[in-house]
Amino acid sequence: MSFSFSLKYLFLTIFLFLTELGIALFVKDTVIRPFVGDVLVVVLIYCFLRIFLQGVAWKIALGVLIFACLIEIGQYFDYVKLLGLENNRILSVAMGRTFEWTDFLAYFTGFLLIILSENLLTHRDIGDNLG
Repeated sequence: MSFSFSLKYLFLTIFLFLTELGIALFVKDTVIRPFVGDVLVVVLIYCFLRIFLQGVAWKIALGVLIFACLIEIGQYFDYVKLLGLENNRILSVAMGRTFEWTDFLAYFTGFLLIILSENLLTHRDIGDNLG
């Protein structure tokens, strides 16, 4: 893994951030906001890291998946309150306070979306990104 700068991932990060913001502000349903939003947040974090990191896609994506799962486990224990941040509305919302078992499925779906997208966009065989 090495450091670099990717304009492509910068633009993807901005696009995904604006999409997530739009979902958060304007979508009030039971599928897009809770599930698709969580799928996209994994992709968003991945793209943000790829602005600066060059490496094997699945390894970076796996790191993001593990991070997302750890945050979800933290939500189970209300880590925002444990950190004394429950009165800070912005941080409380950004860090998340609601534990949902289905979020793990959303995060894994985001992980798979990253792997499939990277392989399709780079026109490589799946085995090339797995090694």
